[in-house]
Amino acid sequence: MLGHGADAAEAFAQAGLGVFALIVELASVREAERREVRAHAGGLGELLVNWINECLYVHDVEGFVARRIELVAFETAPRGGGEPLRVHAFLHGEEIDPDRHRLQRTIKGALPGHGALEPVADGWQARVVVGA
Repeated sequence: MLGHGADAAEAFAQAGLGVFALIVELASVREAERREVRAHAGGLGELLVNWINECLYVHDVEGFVARRIELVAFETAPRGGGEPLRVHAFLHGEEIDPDRHRLQRTIKGALPGHGALEPVADGWQARVVVGA
Protein backbone atom coordinates (compact mmCIF):
# COMPACT_ATOMS: atom_id res chain seq x y z
CA MET A 1 0.00 0.00 0.00
CA LEU A 2 1.32 3.42 -0.95
CA GLY A 3 0.29 6.80 0.39
CA HIS A 4 1.50 10.06 -1.15
CA GLY A 5 1.33 13.53 0.31
CA ALA A 6 2.78 17.00 0.23
CA ASP A 7 4.27 16.25 3.64
CA ALA A 8 5.04 13.14 5.69
CA ALA A 9 1.85 13.41 7.76
CA GLU A 10 -0.38 13.52 4.66
CA ALA A 11 1.42 10.50 3.19
CA PHE A 12 0.85 8.63 6.46
CA ALA A 13 -2.88 9.44 6.43
CA GLN A 14 -3.21 8.46 2.76
CA ALA A 15 -1.59 5.07 3.45
CA GLY A 16 -4.17 4.51 6.20
CA LEU A 17 -7.03 5.43 3.89
CA GLY A 18 -5.57 3.12 1.27
CA VAL A 19 -5.79 0.20 3.67
CA PHE A 20 -9.43 1.00 4.43
CA ALA A 21 -10.07 1.27 0.67
CA LEU A 22 -8.87 -2.32 0.32
CA ILE A 23 -11.57 -3.37 2.79
CA VAL A 24 -14.57 -1.40 1.52
CA GLU A 25 -15.33 1.21 -1.14
CA LEU A 26 -14.67 4.50 0.65
CA ALA A 27 -17.36 6.38 -1.29
CA SER A 28 -19.98 4.28 0.54
CA VAL A 29 -18.69 5.29 3.99
CA ARG A 30 -20.25 8.22 5.87
CA GLU A 31 -18.39 10.33 8.43
CA ALA A 32 -20.96 9.58 11.14
CA GLU A 33 -18.58 8.76 14.01
CA ARG A 34 -14.93 8.94 14.94
CA ARG A 35 -12.44 6.70 16.67
CA GLU A 36 -9.15 7.65 18.28
CA VAL A 37 -5.98 5.75 17.38
CA ARG A 38 -2.46 6.14 18.76
CA ALA A 39 0.83 4.41 18.07
CA HIS A 40 4.50 4.86 18.86
CA ALA A 41 7.77 3.33 17.71
CA GLY A 42 11.50 3.89 17.50
CA GLY A 43 11.62 4.45 13.72
CA LEU A 44 9.41 5.77 10.92
CA GLY A 45 8.77 2.43 9.20
CA GLU A 46 7.93 0.77 12.49
CA LEU A 47 5.64 3.70 13.39
CA LEU A 48 3.72 3.27 10.13
CA VAL A 49 3.30 -0.48 10.67
CA ASN A 50 2.22 -0.04 14.30
CA TRP A 51 -0.26 2.70 13.42
CA ILE A 52 -1.81 0.75 10.53
CA ASN A 53 -2.19 -2.22 12.87
CA GLU A 54 -3.92 -0.03 15.46
CA CYS A 55 -6.32 1.20 12.77
CA LEU A 56 -7.01 -2.39 11.75
CA TYR A 57 -7.57 -3.33 15.40
CA VAL A 58 -10.41 -0.76 15.55
CA HIS A 59 -11.78 -2.28 12.35
CA ASP A 60 -11.53 -5.86 13.63
CA VAL A 61 -13.04 -5.19 17.05
CA GLU A 62 -15.74 -2.66 16.14
CA GLY A 63 -16.30 -3.24 12.43
CA PHE A 64 -15.34 0.41 11.91
CA VAL A 65 -14.12 1.79 8.57
CA ALA A 66 -12.72 5.27 8.02
CA ARG A 67 -13.40 7.64 5.16
CA ARG A 68 -11.14 10.42 6.47
CA ILE A 69 -8.15 10.47 8.80
CA GLU A 70 -7.26 13.48 10.90
CA LEU A 71 -3.76 13.47 12.38
CA VAL A 72 -3.70 15.31 15.69
CA ALA A 73 -0.05 14.65 16.53
CA PHE A 74 2.66 13.40 14.22
CA GLU A 75 6.06 13.44 15.89
CA THR A 76 8.77 12.00 13.67
CA ALA A 77 11.81 13.13 15.64
CA PRO A 78 12.77 11.70 19.02
CA ARG A 79 12.21 14.06 21.93
CA GLY A 80 14.35 14.53 25.00
CA GLY A 81 14.58 11.54 27.28
CA GLY A 82 14.53 9.11 24.37
CA GLU A 83 10.77 9.22 23.89
CA PRO A 84 9.70 7.36 20.74
CA LEU A 85 8.14 8.72 17.61
CA ARG A 86 4.36 8.89 17.84
CA VAL A 87 1.16 9.43 15.91
CA HIS A 88 -2.24 10.31 17.33
CA ALA A 89 -5.19 10.38 14.94
CA PHE A 90 -8.95 10.40 14.64
CA LEU A 91 -10.60 8.06 12.16
CA HIS A 92 -13.81 9.56 10.76
CA GLY A 93 -16.25 7.00 9.40
CA GLU A 94 -18.77 4.46 10.61
CA GLU A 95 -19.38 0.85 11.51
CA ILE A 96 -19.91 -1.43 8.56
CA ASP A 97 -23.51 -1.62 7.39
CA PRO A 98 -24.01 -4.82 5.34
CA ASP A 99 -26.84 -3.13 3.40
CA ARG A 100 -24.56 -0.33 2.14
CA HIS A 101 -21.00 -1.63 2.36
CA ARG A 102 -19.69 -4.46 0.26
CA LEU A 103 -16.62 -5.97 1.90
CA GLN A 104 -13.91 -6.30 -0.72
CA ARG A 105 -11.33 -8.26 1.28
CA THR A 106 -10.06 -9.00 4.75
CA ILE A 107 -6.78 -7.43 5.82
CA LYS A 108 -5.03 -9.16 8.72
CA GLY A 109 -2.39 -6.52 9.38
CA ALA A 110 0.70 -4.62 8.34
CA LEU A 111 3.77 -6.81 8.24
CA PRO A 112 6.56 -5.96 10.69
CA GLY A 113 9.67 -4.69 8.94
CA HIS A 114 7.69 -3.71 5.83
CA GLY A 115 6.94 -0.04 6.41
CA ALA A 116 8.77 3.02 5.11
CA LEU A 117 8.29 6.77 4.98
CA GLU A 118 10.54 8.73 2.67
CA PRO A 119 10.78 11.94 0.67
CA VAL A 120 10.11 11.69 -3.08
CA ALA A 121 10.28 14.24 -5.90
CA ASP A 122 6.76 15.60 -5.33
CA GLY A 123 6.49 15.29 -1.53
CA TRP A 124 6.48 12.20 0.65
CA GLN A 125 5.63 8.54 0.23
CA ALA A 126 4.48 6.11 2.90
CA ARG A 127 4.79 2.43 1.95
CA VAL A 128 3.52 -0.54 3.92
CA VAL A 129 2.91 -4.19 3.11
CA VAL A 130 -0.30 -5.68 4.45
CA GLY A 131 -1.31 -9.32 4.66
CA ALA A 132 -4.72 -10.63 3.75
